[in-house]
Amino acid sequence: MANVAITGAARGIGLELANQHLALGDRVFALVRDPAAAERLNALAAGSGGLLSVHAMDVRDDASVRAGAASTGDAPIDILYNVAGITGTAEPELEGADWAAFDDALNIMLKGPLRVLQAFLPRLHNGARIINFSSQLAASGWPYGGYYAYGAAKAGMARMMRSVAIDLRERGIVVGIIHPGYVQTDMGGPAADITPEESARAIRKLTAEWPLDRSGDFYKWNGEPHAW
Repeated sequence: MANVAITGAARGIGLELANQHLALGDRVFALVRDPAAAERLNALAAGSGGLLSVHAMDVRDDASVRAGAASTGDAPIDILYNVAGITGTAEPELEGADWAAFDDALNIMLKGPLRVLQAFLPRLHNGARIINFSSQLAASGWPYGGYYAYGAAKAGMARMMRSVAIDLRERGIVVGIIHPGYVQTDMGGPAADITPEESARAIRKLTAEWPLDRSGDFYKWNGEPHAW
């Protein structure tokens, strides 16, 4: 049995990861901004026999992250999934940007994963995995415009986590960066390529097999290396 912490677990891929790890008999700490609104997650927890618990954590707020991590106890964490994110503004903002929304995207998707990592770091051990959700939009080869804040946040997070991977390598902690695919979630929409179940299943496999000598690398959900 693994101890698994998941941010953004109320919906989409985060919720499906919680469901799949629960089905494997893992202990799941589901971290969400508003537990009261996470109806599907709460229903999953109610039938889990105590294996899944729901915890409040707003990744944009230092105190909330520390309190949320503390509420999960002191058990070692085997897998930490940094999933929480927002889409932000899709259209080009050449004539003017919503800076409050831009800052919110950076706070959630760039600073947020580092806050969460710091809060759980004392409980991460040799062989633990930190899996960070980036995006194909973060790669320099992405051929479209728009999504300024989203792309900047995901690219910055990926580069930051490459540095984190170097700094944690001597502890034996694997840091992964993943493009989860174009997934049929609230963010991706119903016309996306794959289901949350397909994405989560492949990500679990990739996570389990990720070697320390590839820590800090960027992969697609299906295990293929993703060009930067």
